Amino acid sequence: MNHKTIRIAFIGFHFTLAIVVLLQSVWTVKHALNTGGTANHALLTLAIIETLAAIVFMIPRTIRLGGLVLLLVFAVAFSVHLLHGELELGLLVYAAGTLFVVIHGNAFQGKCTTAI
Repeated sequence: MNHKTIRIAFIGFHFTLAIVVLLQSVWTVKHALNTGGTANHALLTLAIIETLAAIVFMIPRTIRLGGLVLLLVFAVAFSVHLLHGELELGLLVYAAGTLFVVIHGNAFQGKCTTAI
């Protein structure tokens, strides 16, 4: 594989991940708004933060910030699910992909740069 092919694949992975996380978080916001209760206020807050972070994660200049916030959100969500006896392994996949993008940085400049 040449550098250009790897770069295109990396950008495709980055945007696919960001769009899936964005859609999932918007669905969670909608779900939290349609059901009441105190627990849903926390869910709504976390989902709004996740939505904003996913948007920030798609902007080349703010990939690192958005990614780090997403990692925090995934850690909190995974912990809450564990406390309820649920093992949400999908959150680990999202976290691994996000960490991969954060570590490898911005591929939009024609080269992959290290963000950390």
